[in-house]
Amino acid sequence: MGVGRSVGRKVGERIAPSVASQYVRAVLDKAIDGVGPLRSAAASADSKLVDAGGDVEQAISRLLRLHVALAGAQGFVTNLGGMAAVAVAVPANVVGVTLVQCHLIAGIAHLRGYDLNDPRVRNAILVCMLGDDSARKLVSRSAIPASPLGIATAASHDPALDEHISREVTTDLIARTAGRRAVTIVGRRIPLLGGVVGGSSDAFVTWQLGQYAMRELTDQNVVKNRVFKR
Repeated sequence: MGVGRSVGRKVGERIAPSVASQYVRAVLDKAIDGVGPLRSAAASADSKLVDAGGDVEQAISRLLRLHVALAGAQGFVTNLGGMAAVAVAVPANVVGVTLVQCHLIAGIAHLRGYDLNDPRVRNAILVCMLGDDSARKLVSRSAIPASPLGIATAASHDPALDEHISREVTTDLIARTAGRRAVTIVGRRIPLLGGVVGGSSDAFVTWQLGQYAMRELTDQNVVKNRVFKR
């Protein structure tokens, strides 16, 4: 996957500057606010909280399982078809999996007590989309100022950070998707195999990002209660 990811990264770096601010922010807004049959991230998360009898961590686990399944399903569908379908499938897959993953991470943030209307929290959600390894590398290079938790709980919002994070996330998303196709190009000659590979990959990455968000976005409800009691 290293070679494919490298190729995808180069493609992403060429495309991202022209689409970053529009694309990733638009998808994030739709994930948080809801679009079509997809309810808002908060409403979806709250329904899982009700199902879990008020147990936040159990609700998050249910939310994670749901979104892993959704990511796998859209990955399967958008990876069916032969090579002629690539021009349509790649953009559809990028948008579909990004929407699902943003929706999941926003739901986790909501259940952990974060305000989804706060621009700091929205930036933190996008950084979670990078995953642990990519986010750590960017922090180590001072490309971003802090981890998702640090960004979400910063003393103030830095508007200049919005565009920078959008560009990094968009580049990474394109690299992740295009890179996988560079490696599995043979699989696309066998439609069903392409769907299985694509669906499995999207499901696994979604699980990884959910786990990362769970580790990073610690429970603000607990922190607030402790401060209040003091």
